[in-house]
Amino acid sequence: MDREDKMRIVQELVPGKQITLAHIIANPDTILYQKLGLDPAVDYTGGGAIGIVTMSPSETAVIAADLAIKASGIELGFVDRFSGTLIITGSISEVEASLRSILDYTQDKLAFTVCEITRT
Repeated sequence: MDREDKMRIVQELVPGKQITLAHIIANPDTILYQKLGLDPAVDYTGGGAIGIVTMSPSETAVIAADLAIKASGIELGFVDRFSGTLIITGSISEVEASLRSILDYTQDKLAFTVCEITRT
């Protein structure tokens, strides 16, 4: 293959200021906690939940984690400032309050585009 036949592909990520996923998994099975490396033994009054948020720029995950902790009694399951992923656990109402706090703050104060909170 000579130089003229080679194809060059350039991949580029141009992040916007956005929350692309905010989801609550209500009453997840114990195996899901285990597979995610979370503690399934915690007893949550009103049922347990896992909250998942993805965002860009990815460093916003650190801010979102701080907001989530301050909004309710959730536990941090996973924070990744490189991928923009945040996973939290707590009661269904705690997880929902934390996700609402994240969406409200990022939309109102940081001018992010945000999605709706979804639930399964």
